[in-house]
Amino acid sequence: MAGIRVEGGLGMKRWINAGIATGCLALAACVTINVYFPAAAAEKAADRIIEDIWGPSDAEKPQAKEQSSLSAPAGGVMLAAAQGVLDFLIPVASAQADIDISSPAIRALTASMKGRAHDLEPFFDSGAIGLTSDGLVELRDANSVPLVDRNRARKLVSDENADRNALYREIANANDHPDWESDIRGTFADRWIANAHAGWYYKKGSGDWVRK
Repeated sequence: MAGIRVEGGLGMKRWINAGIATGCLALAACVTINVYFPAAAAEKAADRIIEDIWGPSDAEKPQAKEQSSLSAPAGGVMLAAAQGVLDFLIPVASAQADIDISSPAIRALTASMKGRAHDLEPFFDSGAIGLTSDGLVELRDANSVPLVDRNRARKLVSDENADRNALYREIANANDHPDWESDIRGTFADRWIANAHAGWYYKKGSGDWVRK
């Protein structure tokens, strides 16, 4: 009977090991897909460019709460163990997840937008212009702009949008992935809003304007 129990225990261990291996392979496949477009790296790159153009954000970043590993739930411990296996199996994935924003074209576009930021700021502050959900700017309330300044405001918006469209395209091309342009645009659209000053307007996907 003791021998039967040992065999049963070994068989169970084999099943458990096989299940862990299968789960890790499945997770590895998911990670491979997710790092195809390095979203986290793109957000960091966008924040660097936006900070260069607008200056540091005045938004307060919430502090993450630390949790002791001793009090972590069982599910968290299992996920941590699986992550350790994944880090061993695919250590290069996260290292290669990067976005290049150092090309001369990108630097020139960033400098152009930085030079325009001071002129756009009063229109953002007054609510005359706002940020859109596709990473551009829009003249939100032309009537709030004195007639003498309206053509200037329209030109600033037009020039800004031309630079933004070119920026998203150049970042995708600089990283040898022209197909990333829409992902780059979407990332920047979110980060422009996240870094916007309090009181500025942004346009939701539904078309409604919201004041930050």
